[in-house]
Amino acid sequence: MAKHVAVLMGGWSSERPVSLNSGKACADALEARGYRVTRVDVDRTIAAVLEELRPDVCFNALHGIYGEDGTVQGILEVMDIPYTHSGVLASALAMNKPKAKHVMKAAGIPVAEHKLVHRLEVVNAHVLEPPYVVKPPAEGSSFGVIIVPADAAHPPQELASPDWRFGDLVMVEKYIPGRELTCGVMGERALDVIEVFPQGEAFYDYDAKYRPGGSKHVLPAKLSPFIYQNIQTLALEAHRSLGCRGVSRADFRFDDQGDGQIICLEVNTQPGMTATSLVPEMAAHAGIGFGELVSWMVEDASCRR
Repeated sequence: MAKHVAVLMGGWSSERPVSLNSGKACADALEARGYRVTRVDVDRTIAAVLEELRPDVCFNALHGIYGEDGTVQGILEVMDIPYTHSGVLASALAMNKPKAKHVMKAAGIPVAEHKLVHRLEVVNAHVLEPPYVVKPPAEGSSFGVIIVPADAAHPPQELASPDWRFGDLVMVEKYIPGRELTCGVMGERALDVIEVFPQGEAFYDYDAKYRPGGSKHVLPAKLSPFIYQNIQTLALEAHRSLGCRGVSRADFRFDDQGDGQIICLEVNTQPGMTATSLVPEMAAHAGIGFGELVSWMVEDASCRR
């Protein structure tokens, strides 16, 4: 009898639309591979829903808080339901950008200078010399990211707005110029490196990531073999240092016009699985079709990850 896979998607984070797209793509591919699939649009009754379904595996296609930060992973551990991607600790750690940087730096992975401060401190004065980037410490898909250029007349005032919805603490990070590179990891294997060129956007923001035509991907990235292999090594080391499992993706900047340094920006423990997503593209380049990729993730699922 085919495995019963519950594909967890949707949820209530800012990344709900992306998760619904990822979930649909994964569910369709798993059904085509012969799995029995139940699509679950996750809400706060998820434990009761899963108690009734009792799937063999949960394919976690959630993005953002609650789905990517160790929360739903904890529920699945308590219920003893095997699940895909990283476990509780790695998920929580990677989602918290400042703490993840601390761990990666200790492992010898180069990261950008940063400070964790109250958002009103940033409004009142530059806490780093411009240019710098302001990021919510635990959001994905570039939500809430503000780039402050070198010639900024004043600090970013939008952080004082009553409409700001990303919490009072923000991470202020030195702006790293250079090329936008990303590398996926599948198990203990680094995939190939993609260079991302946002089309018509200031940086690789939400629209560049998910709008058709929002970015151009060059795969494999046109780099020297030494730099290419170095990025693959760093992606695998970042995956291991945070304790990731299954599939992850590390994002980098490479300043080939300046000091030549490679900087790891962050690790995504649940990279997108949409038609425009990077990891499925990397896997396809390695000869691993989308159906094979999601099947591997289901077969790799476990508890106590």
